[in-house]
Amino acid sequence: MVASVFLIRKRKKRLEEGHPWIFANEIERVEGEPAPGEIVHVRSHAGQFLASGYYNEASQIRVRVVGYEPMEELTRELLTERLLRCRELRERFLPEASAYRAVYGEADFLPGLVVDRFGDILVVQILTLGMDLRRELIVDALVEVFGPAGIYERSDVSVRELEGLSQRTGVLYGDCPEKVQITENGLLLEVDIVHGQKTGYFFDQQANRALLAPLVKGWGARSGIRLEERETENGRETVPVNPNGKVVTFPYWDGATVLECFSHTGSFTLNACKFGAKKVTCLDISELAVESARRNVELNGFQDRVEFVVADAFEYLRAQVKGLDDRKERAAAAEKKVDTSAKLAQGGRTWDVVILDPPAFAKTRNAVEGACRGYKDINLHGLKLVNEGGFLVTASCSYHVRPDLFLETIHEAAKDAGKVLRLLEFRGAGKDHPQILGVDEGNYLKFAIFQVHSRK
Repeated sequence: MVASVFLIRKRKKRLEEGHPWIFANEIERVEGEPAPGEIVHVRSHAGQFLASGYYNEASQIRVRVVGYEPMEELTRELLTERLLRCRELRERFLPEASAYRAVYGEADFLPGLVVDRFGDILVVQILTLGMDLRRELIVDALVEVFGPAGIYERSDVSVRELEGLSQRTGVLYGDCPEKVQITENGLLLEVDIVHGQKTGYFFDQQANRALLAPLVKGWGARSGIRLEERETENGRETVPVNPNGKVVTFPYWDGATVLECFSHTGSFTLNACKFGAKKVTCLDISELAVESARRNVELNGFQDRVEFVVADAFEYLRAQVKGLDDRKERAAAAEKKVDTSAKLAQGGRTWDVVILDPPAFAKTRNAVEGACRGYKDINLHGLKLVNEGGFLVTASCSYHVRPDLFLETIHEAAKDAGKVLRLLEFRGAGKDHPQILGVDEGNYLKFAIFQVHSRK
């Protein structure tokens, strides 16, 4: 006999609106004695059946919905059916891809389960007790649906502790190398699935990274380079010519200078180079991350156009702005014939495109105010380093910082920086991260591209 969870009369009808979580304070009573992780039936206060889900008395989220029909168990057959739907959705929208988020938890009706596909290797995160108890069934179903060479578990996340679970990692099936190679937007990337952040790679920005294409070309004219017809060894051709009339031989003469902060594996750097950037500064606070980015740059033959910096992004941006301000003060002082012998601050560089893709600043609702200060700080300094008419590419993966608040924070930064911004793109995650309407927790990523103009 399946136990039943009865909900209180005066509650917000979140479940009926598609939200798959039942919190402890929404429950009036439980009939039966469900074991931890066991399937229960969720009913209204009047006894009407609403959904089936797995139960965990140790968690504030007491029930996670797995279906809207009565069921007694989350069987291997049901898991296989859900995984087949996951695969079919990705194959429909990402037909050429062999690396993507294959299972996105609640949005794929498999709450507590995340699976990333790296070619023939799957990396799994099992986040809840209900899924943890069914680990072997999940592995069997994944093998049946995806036919991987190996499955590696990266359940080394603190959210498991809220479910009464310890963190764990290791091989679940087959043979799993420490590092795997994938292709994204025609680029080669090496991903460390054992030591990399989360599952080793962030697929949610995959489509957004391709949006750099129009940003990193069309900069040659600013340097006075023009196209002219000239007689060459190949006959009469249209060639780039500098202000002195000399032919420019550097193939990326029309490309932008780009700064990527919080680079991780260097994926934005790689896309910038692919689309024609002239020079890219790739920065992360982690030496491990910078080494990963360096290997990926070398894999694609971009090393001549990329410089690597191991530094705190906040400090680096501030140092560049300080250097810029010092140079402006020095120039103004020189006009007034003031002594300018004092040593200038280091820094003062600017870029055509500045990319800010930081980790989540707000892990809880209480952290939102501090997170917004952090987002304003990096965007304020980043905006000051964008050349006139250039672009700021900025993102937030903090769910608790809602889209309107994120845009408001960027606007505040622009006002303080003396900039006017034109919004060109505002997006979330890609199609391998579907979102159920009414489940705001899945709408965590905010990605924006702005053109930057000075008010003066």
